[in-house]
Amino acid sequence: MRRITLFLFIFTFSMSLIINGQTDTIPVSKTLEKLSVRLLADKSDHEKLIINDSVRMFIEAYACSDTVFNHRFDNLRYLGQITSPDSLIKIITWNLILRENPGRYYCYFIRRSDQDKKNIIYKLAGSYRDETLKTDTTYSGTGWYGALYYDLRTFREEGTHYWVLLGIDYGNQLVTRKIIDVVSFTPEGDIVFGKHWFTRDNEIKQRVVLEYGSEAVASLRFLNDTTIVFDHLVPISPQYRNNHQYYAPDYSYDAYILENGLWRFISNIDVRNKE
Repeated sequence: MRRITLFLFIFTFSMSLIINGQTDTIPVSKTLEKLSVRLLADKSDHEKLIINDSVRMFIEAYACSDTVFNHRFDNLRYLGQITSPDSLIKIITWNLILRENPGRYYCYFIRRSDQDKKNIIYKLAGSYRDETLKTDTTYSGTGWYGALYYDLRTFREEGTHYWVLLGIDYGNQLVTRKIIDVVSFTPEGDIVFGKHWFTRDNEIKQRVVLEYGSEAVASLRFLNDTTIVFDHLVPISPQYRNNHQYYAPDYSYDAYILENGLWRFISNIDVRNKE
């Protein structure tokens, strides 16, 4: 009972600090750090879900704070925190690994609003899945596929803002997926994932999904604002063609380059001495 009372005191105190903009204080960072360590421990799914609910409450209060765009939790290794170059979007993501149930992804999109209005918060959740996400459809916030985002860039077309996202999905034990996607917002404020921007082999896709064996390591990154470069993935043997469990990099690179309003696939790009 004393432990519960102490935790509730720390939690309430920390919440007040976050809400009042004091997000750089020790209690908030340290408490989140301790909760993160407990999530990684060998606990039951039920215990992990309870701990994760506490993490979500902290993050939600933090997302609503006035200083969220100016602050970063530097001590939280397993919490993804990225802000768009135009400072209009901040994304916070993490995943929850479970033993007896599919793992889960959690994501907070924080959209900067007008100076006299509060930021808009989009709370997303998705489960690990064996099947890959579709490249020919859009996803809504309620149907979010789940991923960890680690970089983004801002683009504008016909007066509308778009953000190109780079993400990773560990939802399949045999295959790792890296994702290039686009996020935007409808005039009504709904979040949308996907846009017919990526062209390859005379097809235009809503997003790009790279799949390779979970034991391999492959890169996907922005070379600059108009070039996304990634490892060329091939089967380790011809017999494994189209079986992405056995795909790995071959030490060459492909890219999508923004040209005339579309991201066009380029094979075997030379990335040496490029800025």
